[in-house]
Amino acid sequence: MAIEKLKPDFQFDEERIKKLYEIVPEAFADGKINWHSLQEALGHYKEDDDVDSEHYGLFWPGKREARRKSASPSTGTLIPANDFSSKAIHSDNLFIEGENLEVLKLLQKAYADKIKMIYIDPPYNTGNDFIYDDNFSETVEDYMRRTGQLDEDSKPLATNSRVDGRFHSKWLSMMYPRLRLARNLLKEDGVIFVSIDDNEVANLKLLMNEIFGEENFLGQFVINSTPNARDYGHIGKMHEYCLFYGKNSTLTETYHLEDKDKKFKYSDDIGDYNIHPLYNSNVAFTNINRPNLYYPFYLNLDNNIEEDFYEISLKPFKNSVEIFPPKSVKDNIQFVWRWGKDKSASEMNVNIIGYKISDDEYRIVQKMRTTEKVVRSLLLEKEFSSRRGTSDLEKLFGKKTFSFPKPLELIKTFIKVGSTDGDTILDFFSGSGTLAQAVLELNAESAETRNFITVQLPVKTKFEINTEIKDLENISDITEARIEKSIIQCRKINSEKDFSYKKFRLSTSSFKIWQDYLGSDITALEKLLSENSNPLISDWEIDNLLSERGRSTKSKKNRVKDKIY
Repeated sequence: MAIEKLKPDFQFDEERIKKLYEIVPEAFADGKINWHSLQEALGHYKEDDDVDSEHYGLFWPGKREARRKSASPSTGTLIPANDFSSKAIHSDNLFIEGENLEVLKLLQKAYADKIKMIYIDPPYNTGNDFIYDDNFSETVEDYMRRTGQLDEDSKPLATNSRVDGRFHSKWLSMMYPRLRLARNLLKEDGVIFVSIDDNEVANLKLLMNEIFGEENFLGQFVINSTPNARDYGHIGKMHEYCLFYGKNSTLTETYHLEDKDKKFKYSDDIGDYNIHPLYNSNVAFTNINRPNLYYPFYLNLDNNIEEDFYEISLKPFKNSVEIFPPKSVKDNIQFVWRWGKDKSASEMNVNIIGYKISDDEYRIVQKMRTTEKVVRSLLLEKEFSSRRGTSDLEKLFGKKTFSFPKPLELIKTFIKVGSTDGDTILDFFSGSGTLAQAVLELNAESAETRNFITVQLPVKTKFEINTEIKDLENISDITEARIEKSIIQCRKINSEKDFSYKKFRLSTSSFKIWQDYLGSDITALEKLLSENSNPLISDWEIDNLLSERGRSTKSKKNRVKDKIY
């Protein structure tokens, strides 16, 4: 019988190789890459053969290793960590306790191309915050203790000190593999929001450009996080940032926000409206590259409908003015219309109309009737401040339990912009669990239902402020308690919906990790084969093994075959 080579369930590189094959099939022969053919296919796009040649990019010591970590297979598994209620068995809300790089790898199998939105609030690299130092060939706790990140009482020790010569490199090496895996989880129309401050915003922008593509940068939010300013000696800082990227900006789908304060200036038989020019002021679109959007309207000077509004048509009137899109005042570039002829014809004199702006100048304008607005890049309201985030959490717990939690309204705003009914939202730096609460509350307040996946390492609450509440030793304890308390509140608001969730915990795989042998000592090879004659680790458990293989067990605890496997 032929021996089949065992492989992980999901291999990140395998997916990338598959996509490369789809693009350049001539570069493959017998299932292997022919580098000569690939270089020929790349033509002038390949890098100069001179390794010393200068080129633009983000480089740091350890980048190659960070790239390798994102491609290496997972050595862990996710096991159910609580008794699922009858409702929770069917819930798509997941709380996963574990190290997020390993969890992101495990999520690839079930959630690749299925996450609509990701929001993360990673360490800002202030010199005091915890930085993950990755190596997961051993258990997370053993590794963290060995590398000095945990003391004998399992309390975290590792911070990224500014005196360390690799201060920024360590942070970049921590972020790179996680963002690369996160991108793989996003749907083609999905988006990612990443909070950050001055410490690493410049590096993060370059990193995101490399992983997500500069062309997929959607914008940068400036958030008034500290309205009273924090004194930094030479400047009082009031804001932080959130970078906003799409996986594929040509397919990205976002949503408008309700504008409760909207006021209208005009009214017609249909309703209230404001006016907005029909031309597109983006100089990237001109009559040269968009000729179908450059055509004349004709304004009927004999039919002044009311005030400064006139009848228009795509054909001349007896007494009419020909109107083309204007040119850019700044650089004289020709603008084009936002609509093609067919759509303009269907909306003629209903939602587009002629408008007199001076005695001898006219424009084509659109009647804007919507009570919604696109999200603004400046988020300055008080509900977006850090103080409000602290207050949100204190309302649930009765006292301060976590430092600088993100405000609920800020996360709700991002969720409304980046997702809609039925979408799944991921947060793999969940901290106190603001995103999970925001999703639950939005579900309670509306007819829409979104799902969350939130991931948090069970690290001790060393940096928390006066944690007096019992049973909240780890940050992940706070995350879970916040989810539980939020569910209780949401059930009071909406008794019709299900607000349950499932909890999983990252654990060591029940299977031994195979190590390739490259030597020539036959005795050593025989010893290696003998040690792996049984593929299971010595202390494997039946429930964990069956869970890892996606099988139901007899116990109530694991009587579930979840799609996560």
